[in-house]
Amino acid sequence: MYELKILDHFAAAHQLRGFQGACEHLHGHNWRIEVYVRGDALNQEGMLVDFRAVKEAAKRILDKLDHTFLNDLDAFKTMNPSSENIARHIFEALCRELDDERVKVSKVTAWESDSACASYTRD
Repeated sequence: MYELKILDHFAAAHQLRGFQGACEHLHGHNWRIEVYVRGDALNQEGMLVDFRAVKEAAKRILDKLDHTFLNDLDAFKTMNPSSENIARHIFEALCRELDDERVKVSKVTAWESDSACASYTRD
């Protein structure tokens, strides 16, 4: 099994509805996003997938989150924009763009700080 990873980032504000603590208040993060894709067969060029294709798909998705108030976006109107839900949202959007018979998005990790992150995987 082959696995590739790309890194990207976005900055946004959010607040966690119903949370008892500081994160209930409006605040922001500079999220660092890791995207993993997997597959067991390489193409004729000896690659799983062109890194550029993964980077471009991630950029299209993250550009819709960048410099926004996440709570105002349709995806987070009823679901809290926690790091866990952000990772899942990005994962599902990437699957729609990248998954094919050979390559699958396997994991997305959303780092909200240098020491705290959440991941969403296919398993």
